[in-house]
Amino acid sequence: MIKAKVNNTEFEVEVLSKETVVLNGETNNLDIISVSETKQHVLIGNKSYSIEQVSFDTEKKIATLKVNNRTYQVSLKDKYDLLLKELGMSNMATKVIKEIKAPMPGLVVSIEVEKGQEIKTGDPVIILEAMKMENVLKSPIDGIIKSIKAVKATTVDKNAVLIEFE
Repeated sequence: MIKAKVNNTEFEVEVLSKETVVLNGETNNLDIISVSETKQHVLIGNKSYSIEQVSFDTEKKIATLKVNNRTYQVSLKDKYDLLLKELGMSNMATKVIKEIKAPMPGLVVSIEVEKGQEIKTGDPVIILEAMKMENVLKSPIDGIIKSIKAVKATTVDKNAVLIEFE
């Protein structure tokens, strides 16, 4: 069983087969035609739906779907997520990251951030040269730069702290 939250409405979903789904206790027979890898045309009873998967975040289990050209955010929880929540362990997967360390020894080519700067996940932070290749180190979290330990044009050892977050 899966709990799906579509915008602010929750549904209980159980997939019996590719053509049969139980939605909130009601069995529905589906006729699905794949138009492309991300688009399907679905018939449920006498209703027709054009469904496109816009994106899917596997870590957060959140999908963005377009159904008949209307966009929906769908949050999914499987039986394991529900069990962890019931046991009070659902928030244990959250990591608190306070720093970025050098993944390898190398030369600091450039520092892309400043102290006090607000950054988002995936923003470039430091460019580190190792084995004649430039490696862009990106922020693993949304946060604010507390301090910059790295110095441009100097070498760093593996696991040296380069950036600290607030």
